[in-house]
Formats: sequence, C-alpha cells, structure tokens
Amino acid sequence: MALKVGDRAPDFSLPDAKGNIVNLSDLKGKRVVLYFYPRDNTPGCTKEACNFRDFYPEFEGKDIVVLGVSTDDARSHEKFATKYDLPFPLLIDEGGKVAATYDSYGLKKFMGKEYMGISRNTFVIGSDGTIEKIYTKVKPDNHAEAILADLA
Repeated sequence: MALKVGDRAPDFSLPDAKGNIVNLSDLKGKRVVLYFYPRDNTPGCTKEACNFRDFYPEFEGKDIVVLGVSTDDARSHEKFATKYDLPFPLLIDEGGKVAATYDSYGLKKFMGKEYMGISRNTFVIGSDGTIEKIYTKVKPDNHAEAILADLA
C-alpha cells in the first residue's frame, strides 16, 4: 500500500557515516525533509545533494532537518559528504529496508539491465510525524528550492 499525504511517516533508525543513529521518532516537533537517492558521487545525486547544501541555511532557518538516504556504506557517505561539503547527515540504508517502507526501493532498469535500487523520492514530514508532501521521480536540479517554495 503506497504512502499518502496525511499518513504517519514510518519510523526508522539508521546510522550516519560517523556511526550516530538517527531515529525519526527523536525528531518529533521538527519538520523533516527525507530524501532518497540512488548513489553517492553520481551526477544526478551530486547535483541534488549540492542543491540541498546550497539552500541548507534556509532549511535551518525554518528549523527543518534534512536527511539524505541511500544504500551506500559509511566510507562512501563520508567521502561524498567531505568532497562536496555537505552539512546534513547521509544515512545508510543497507539493503534498502527503510527505502522500501517509503515506496522508494524496487526494480529499476538502466541500459537494458534490471536491478534493485533506490528511487529518487522525497518526503516532507511534519512536526506531528505525518507526511505533508511527497515528491516522486524527482529531478535533481533545483529540488531543494522547489521544496522551500512549496513550504513557504
């Protein structure tokens, strides 16, 4: 069953690159932008992450937490975050279990090959823990700006 606006956001506990555990339940009272992306250091994912980085002060100013999620490991996240000076946590979703609960993990096709992977989707979770907005098949350019405009 697909998640809809107004549904309670599925809770999760995921490690970041430094081994800190991020629990969605600990963020109650804050808005959260939870964005799922396929891979560190790929062109689209880099554009998307850097767009969030460039607008991060505006998210912070609105007391909005930004969390990126992919199946990459801690080392990959650490290198990606350092290389592009990303100020928000990148969470490790080994095997895509959390992405699956957010309808963001499944069969993908690229250059004639099929594989399981993360879809580029974003969820805005309200301070009460319910889903406020869902973006599917996100275009990485200017995504952060579009979210800020929608939340204004």
